Amino acid sequence: MAEIKGRPLAGKVLVKPLEAEQKTAGGIIIPDSAKEKPLQGTIVAVGKAKKDEEMEVAVGNTVLYGKYAGTEITIEGDSYLLLSQSDILLIL
Repeated sequence: MAEIKGRPLAGKVLVKPLEAEQKTAGGIIIPDSAKEKPLQGTIVAVGKAKKDEEMEVAVGNTVLYGKYAGTEITIEGDSYLLLSQSDILLIL
């Protein structure tokens, strides 16, 4: 993964979603149209803290987030998710 140019604004984080499962536990291959959107990823960039809240996450943390949280963006051909820190449910 290449270095990301720029950084998120205050209170925001940039997450690289984990890849969707290719097979079920039973070995059945899942077609692209039926794959669930992954709900966890790795933080690749963190903005500064807001005045009233400190940043509790750091680059490299693996996090869980809500199904409809954030905004999907593409940077240099890679897909990322831009989230508010408050959209993150759990740090793994």
